[in-house]
Amino acid sequence: MELNEIEERMQKTISVFEGNLSEIRAGRANPAILNKVSVEYYGVPTPINQVAGISVPEARTIVIQPWDASILKAIEKAILASDIGLNPNNDGKVIRLNFPELTEERRKELVKDIKKIAEEARVSVRSIRRDGMDDAKNKQKNSEITEDEKANLEDRIQKLTDKYVAEVDSILEKKEKEIMSI
Repeated sequence: MELNEIEERMQKTISVFEGNLSEIRAGRANPAILNKVSVEYYGVPTPINQVAGISVPEARTIVIQPWDASILKAIEKAILASDIGLNPNNDGKVIRLNFPELTEERRKELVKDIKKIAEEARVSVRSIRRDGMDDAKNKQKNSEITEDEKANLEDRIQKLTDKYVAEVDSILEKKEKEIMSI
């Protein structure tokens, strides 16, 4: 496994981590929470953003305006069936999702959740490191690289790991501050 391949895998881990964090409902209206919600459209499960315009007119409101008015009820059902925990308000033309103010208890719960997600990302980065280290040992065992090259490669892999674990921690810290200050 090449060093740039290891770094690429670690970057993907960071991207997935950021994606997971963006889907957490943290008091502010964020259209990303609708990413996993699909609606039945002509018999095919379709993401909401492909059948409607999604906007955030206010800090705590998302407005969903379907391009085809006949799908309004299906969008409402899909939101209710999802686990995002919001009740859609259907006025016949658009659906509004209002985000309630977060309680202190709910904020602490969210922080606990994001810490779990961050730990999963750290574990993933360390797993990539382990794969790289194992690959370096195998290459050295098969006489493809020398002992010094193996040590150098392991050192560089460890530095990459430290860099990406620190990035996870930094992202976690920002998200934690955002949740606690809303």
